[in-house]
Amino acid sequence: MSRALAVFHGRFGRATVYQLNRPFNVHAHREGHLIFHVGGTPAQIDVSEQRLLLKDDTVVAVNPWEPHNFLPTDMDHGAIFFVLYVNAEWFAPQPASAQGLRFGRTFFPRTETLDRLIRRTAALVCGAPSLRSLDCELRQLIDSCYEESWQAAEGAPAATAVTDFRVRKSIKLMSESPGAEIELDAIAREAGLSRPHFYRLFRTQTGVTPHLYMNTLIMEQALDALVATEAPIADIGFDLGFSSQSGFTRFFAANVGMAPTDYRRAAKVLRP
Repeated sequence: MSRALAVFHGRFGRATVYQLNRPFNVHAHREGHLIFHVGGTPAQIDVSEQRLLLKDDTVVAVNPWEPHNFLPTDMDHGAIFFVLYVNAEWFAPQPASAQGLRFGRTFFPRTETLDRLIRRTAALVCGAPSLRSLDCELRQLIDSCYEESWQAAEGAPAATAVTDFRVRKSIKLMSESPGAEIELDAIAREAGLSRPHFYRLFRTQTGVTPHLYMNTLIMEQALDALVATEAPIADIGFDLGFSSQSGFTRFFAANVGMAPTDYRRAAKVLRP
């Protein structure tokens, strides 16, 4: 069974150590995403249209809103992964360019120096750190990975910019009340688009489908509710539009890899 060994939420985003043995659905995050293998068997990570084998000598870096999923190679025992979700605003609070937080390469090797930093920071996360010590270590690790990703990278990736007012309107409508009950066809009509045109235009503008975008918003709300409130799991699911706790649990497990009860049990919030 997949489980969370350590989860910390803070201004930086999320720092997690997971033991994973189940596949995820294709999903995306508003944050940048760094994935490190720290124990057990390797795993396959699909990022956009690339399938990558993540081992203890490589790093996978996923840009904000880039679709990806996780495919374990050992369904019996799984493996341990140190995973970072990096808020773009923390990484670059006053971005000077449209690039923001974007990695130069999706897949790159772990140097000896980077490997030591990864293992030290993962151990710190598992050791219930103070905010100050974790924030400093994470800054060093994320900066090092960012710099390494641009070594021998070919050109700057194009930043996603939503310029069409109809897509901006649809995103606003989704964000105002994200929930499983929202009908994307109704969003398309509100934006003044036919269903096929809406889906095509939305993906062109954002890089993801409307369904994937909505799932991301729902997951953000679910994670916030699990760590910031003591509301029952069933109530959180109902508030997000799920008709049953089991339906919410299946959705959460398919996108996070474990049940919401397991995530909440491990999660801690680091405050200044």
